[in-house]
Amino acid sequence: MGEIRSGDRTLSTADLFARAAKAATGFAELGVSSGDTVALFLRNDFAFYEASLAANLLGAYPVPVNWHYTVDEANYLFEDSGAKVIVIHADLIEGIRAALPVGVVVLVVSTPPEIREAYGLAASQCKIPEDMPEWQSWRDAYAPLESQGAPNPGTMVYTSGTTGRPKGVRRAQPTLAQAEQWMNLAARGCGFTAYRDNPQEMVIAITGPMYHAAPNTYGLTAARLGATVIIQPRFDPEDLLRMIEANRITHMHMVPIMFVRLLKLPERVRRKYDLSSLRWILHGAAPCAESVKRQMIEWWGPIVNEYYG
Repeated sequence: MGEIRSGDRTLSTADLFARAAKAATGFAELGVSSGDTVALFLRNDFAFYEASLAANLLGAYPVPVNWHYTVDEANYLFEDSGAKVIVIHADLIEGIRAALPVGVVVLVVSTPPEIREAYGLAASQCKIPEDMPEWQSWRDAYAPLESQGAPNPGTMVYTSGTTGRPKGVRRAQPTLAQAEQWMNLAARGCGFTAYRDNPQEMVIAITGPMYHAAPNTYGLTAARLGATVIIQPRFDPEDLLRMIEANRITHMHMVPIMFVRLLKLPERVRRKYDLSSLRWILHGAAPCAESVKRQMIEWWGPIVNEYYG
């Protein structure tokens, strides 16, 4: 099995699933069941994976929320999604406290060191409020869920809201066969299919926020398959090159602006790192200029794959 790494922290895939099973029992105790929703107001972190997998174990939908939202935007999404529970990083609470619906349980995740450093957060900004349960202690108070309540329905992602308020995209509850088919489609689209029998050969970098649909599918699919997942707390072009070399990263999901920022690095910096481990780069979300894509292929080789959807 693989593992997830973020900063100096490491969590094995086995321990991730064990944590998710405990959180699933906790969610069930809070009234979450098949078809319900759990809102995630989180940056990319272990807890994002734990809460997502936990909701799915119950046949419920994790709902990732853009943590840049204003109070009005966040309140709309919490209310519109009908979230039974909200999981949030400690440093993000004060900015949207007024958006938290009355009667909804809010579970607070301690903001980890690498995220505090990446965003320049002071310790005083990351205190867990006394009136809210802390995620880890709450989760570990429960025994693991004994059996999965319903087939995994995936994630309920909200649209960007370009034609009014964002709209939640909720797939119908799948059968077991449909859930397996979706997993196969996701693996193929992410470039993982050839590695399913040997997931230990995949080292995935998560460079974009998992409140977006594609990074969400990419990151959760990789973890479910047992790949090694490396979380970059905040995108930085040279730091990404360092991560690729240090971790022998094989797969990444990216967006064109990341290519642009990488190509703006001085030539001596770009050639400084060994990127020979890369096997499959997937990109989408926005148009990519032909010149940019050509330069990336010349630099990284014919492994750059584009999707549209």
